[in-house]
Amino acid sequence: MIDTMTEVKEPMQDETGNAGESVDFTERYSEVIGKVNETLDKVDWSQMGRIGKATGVLLAVIVAQILIKGVLDTINLLPIVPGLLELLGLVVVGSWSWNNLTTGEKRSAVMEKIKGLRKEYLS
Repeated sequence: MIDTMTEVKEPMQDETGNAGESVDFTERYSEVIGKVNETLDKVDWSQMGRIGKATGVLLAVIVAQILIKGVLDTINLLPIVPGLLELLGLVVVGSWSWNNLTTGEKRSAVMEKIKGLRKEYLS
């Protein structure tokens, strides 16, 4: 067996008695802050309004989905309500279909309405 000794070096201390690591940390900290400031100076802040609004809408949608999931999970625990809600959904879809899809003119009106919405929101 080979006996090896490892030498442990103590950190150098400055005149205040602090380890050299703190000086290294402050230097690194100032470098990082300098780079962050340079990067922030390059950002086009006039666009931040749009990004902020988009982020807010996204956050609101996520919160709404979490709340809706909680409500639906609670409703699903009740024994008869989920079946009644499915039946209500079928009745509403059937009623809408009867009112809007029974004649060719009504179907054409629905298609025109869909095309108008598509132009409005996708163009």
